[in-house]
Amino acid sequence: MMSSEVYAELRPELFSSKSRSQSLDRAMDLGLAEDHFSRPVGSFVASDIEQLKMAIEECKRLILELPEHSERQKDTVVKLIHLRLKLQELKDPEEDEPNLRVLLEHRFSKEKSKSVKQTCDKCSTIIWGLIQTWYTCTGCYYRCHSKCLNLINKPCVRSKVSHQSEYELSICPEIGLDRQDYRCAECRTPVSLRGVPSEARQCDYTGQYYCSTCHWNDTAVIPARVIHNWEFEPRKVCRSSMRYLALMIPRPVLKLREVNPLLFNFVEELVEIRKLRQDILLMKPYFITCKEAMEARLLLQLHDRQHFVENNDMYSLQDLIDISSGRLSCSLTEIHTTFAKHIKLDCDRCQAKGFVCELCKEGDILFPFDSHTSVCHDCSAVFHRDCFYDNSTTCPKCARMTERKHDDPPEPKDN
Repeated sequence: MMSSEVYAELRPELFSSKSRSQSLDRAMDLGLAEDHFSRPVGSFVASDIEQLKMAIEECKRLILELPEHSERQKDTVVKLIHLRLKLQELKDPEEDEPNLRVLLEHRFSKEKSKSVKQTCDKCSTIIWGLIQTWYTCTGCYYRCHSKCLNLINKPCVRSKVSHQSEYELSICPEIGLDRQDYRCAECRTPVSLRGVPSEARQCDYTGQYYCSTCHWNDTAVIPARVIHNWEFEPRKVCRSSMRYLALMIPRPVLKLREVNPLLFNFVEELVEIRKLRQDILLMKPYFITCKEAMEARLLLQLHDRQHFVENNDMYSLQDLIDISSGRLSCSLTEIHTTFAKHIKLDCDRCQAKGFVCELCKEGDILFPFDSHTSVCHDCSAVFHRDCFYDNSTTCPKCARMTERKHDDPPEPKDN
């Protein structure tokens, strides 16, 4: 990569003097061997930088002169890289910058990778890891040059996620450029739809307009379009919305039963997932009282969707995306089968907690998550579905409990 950059910068001026080549070697060796950091910061003299510049120029010319792909040419390219790094260190003596900096709730960590090419989120230019120091926020992954850190005016998106864990559920709530005073909604740069002085780009999540520095035409699935239209086509969003949606995507903050209950009437996959989740919640009491299940850590099979073992009505955006693609149905069905096998076949303790239908007193042992059973809402007794519907006047277990309550003498009151 560096050699192609070198070729692009050079003029086709070649030289073949042996003495000149020897002087180049001496200049490069001097430039690499000199310990510039043995002197205090700020005490570099002009000859240091000039000497390195001369070695770099001679090295660039020698690369063009040497045979293509020869070992000597490759060695010279490596020397050129080291010389440029040395020059950059002399020009930017702030290499001792802290490894961690906190700014506007960002926690910036100094990157050590020198081979990754990134784009600065502040100035929108390329970060050359080989010769530039750069930082990444460990919370929202905002990247920028070290020289751009003090220019940042955008707070960390993760703080917004922590304090406001909810989505905008109106589809592209546009207010118009005039309400924004024809300025970017984030940095307040003047914008217009004509692109003068800067192009106005709309974020489909917030509905507002942004400049090209704050809106890079990134795309993301919009929660409001999913909930209201069951639409998963990625739409263009600004940088801050992209980061916010990326951090929010695994969070179970969508209560579909309240936001759009009619969605279950039109999306069969949602009904299937809801039934599987209801069954898993019915299986949970078996596992938390079963030593074998706890040792096997069966419930940890849902560690990435912990809310599935806590409730059956909260969904994350990632859940809905996986439901639409069919991935969640496959994985959850497999986990459901594993759980049911443990309770009904593998574990004697769990089998002993099954039910016998008290209405017909026939058939196999029943469990509340079986598809052909019904559960009494008052006492949680389990019956065959057909039996309970046909004899739905009174639950036998509830009747016994009521009768026992009436037969028990009242406790004496304290005087």
